[in-house]
Amino acid sequence: FAMVKADNKIEQVSAASIIAKVFRDKLLKKLHRIESGYGWDKNAGYGTKEHILAINQNGVSKFHRKTYQPICQLIKKLST
Repeated sequence: FAMVKADNKIEQVSAASIIAKVFRDKLLKKLHRIESGYGWDKNAGYGTKEHILAINQNGVSKFHRKTYQPICQLIKKLST
């Protein structure tokens, strides 16, 4: 089952959420060292305006999640 706002109600879920965010942030900083043209170190994995502009300039990298709707739309746009 799913629980809405579980991270606000259950300590273990809250802790797991914090651990996941810290892990993601560290991963994105490492990713920035590999592919610095996308601003991974500043956007925390979110499609900021600067990140979208970088994708339009540099294309979609192998690290982008192709099933994520905005990326999927950009792939379609860039291929036409």
